[in-house]
Amino acid sequence: MKLEIINPHGFCAGVTNALRLAQSLDGVYCLHEIVHNELVVSSLKARGFKFVEDIREVPDGELVLFSAHGVSPAVRKIAKEKNLKVVDATCPFVSKVHREALRYASMGLPVVVIGKSSHAEVKGIVGEVEESVCGVVTSPRLLDGIEKGACIGVVSQTTMNSDEVKKIVEGLKKYYKVETMAEVCGATRERQDAVRKFCRKAYDGKSKIAVLVLGSVNSSNTRRLAEIAEEEGALTYRAGNIEEVKALNFADIEIFGITSGASTPESFFVEATEYIKGIL
Repeated sequence: MKLEIINPHGFCAGVTNALRLAQSLDGVYCLHEIVHNELVVSSLKARGFKFVEDIREVPDGELVLFSAHGVSPAVRKIAKEKNLKVVDATCPFVSKVHREALRYASMGLPVVVIGKSSHAEVKGIVGEVEESVCGVVTSPRLLDGIEKGACIGVVSQTTMNSDEVKKIVEGLKKYYKVETMAEVCGATRERQDAVRKFCRKAYDGKSKIAVLVLGSVNSSNTRRLAEIAEEEGALTYRAGNIEEVKALNFADIEIFGITSGASTPESFFVEATEYIKGIL
C-alpha cells in the first residue's frame, strides 16, 4: 500500500486563532463547542471549560468565550444584559459573511443563506438579518413569498462543499436575479480541492484507492471532505480518534490518502499517520 499525505490539511487560521484565545483562558464558559472537534473540546473540559448551548445558561457577570462559528445580535444583547465579559473567537471569514448579509439587507434584498439550518454558524448569520431572511437552502428552489425574477442576496455557510455552493447559486439564478459573494472560506476550498486532486491523480480505473478523513462526526468541513472523496470514487474512511483509526480495516488498499478537517489537531493527524505507517 502506498501512503500519501494530502496537503493542505488540518487547522485553518480561524481555528488557530480561536484556540489561541482559548488557551489564554482558564475554566471559563464557552458558547457552543469552540470548534467541532471532540479532542479539542475534551482537552478544554479537562482545563475547566464549561460548554453551554444557550447564553442564558452563563451566570451573570461571568466570562464567556464565543465560538469560532459566530453569534447573532440577539446573543450579544443578552450577554450585555447579563453583564458578561466576552471574548470573541468568531472566525474572520464568518464575520465577513455576516457583513455581506447585512449589506444585502440594507439594500432591501431578501437574503438567502446556503447551509444547514441547524448549524451554529448558520444560526448566527440568520440572526444577523432575521427579518430579511427568506430561506435557508441546501439546493436551489423557489422561495416562499418571493416572486420569480425578483432580486435576492445570497450568502453561504463557510464550510459547505464549494462545488455545491456554485451549483446552488447557478440554480437560484434560474428563478431570480442574484446578488452574491457566496463562497466557502479559502482554507475549506483548498482542503477540498486537495482531496479532489489526490483522487484524480491516484485513480487509473484499476488501482483500489482510499481516503481517510480525520475529524469529528459533527464537523461540517470534515464531512464535506469525506463526501468529496466518495464523489471521486475513493473508498472513504472517517475517524475521530486513534481508537477509531485502529478499528478500521485497510486490507487490499493500493493507494491510500490521509487528510484532516480544519478543526482537527495536527497531533492526532501525526499519531494516526504513524500508526498506519506501522501496519504497512
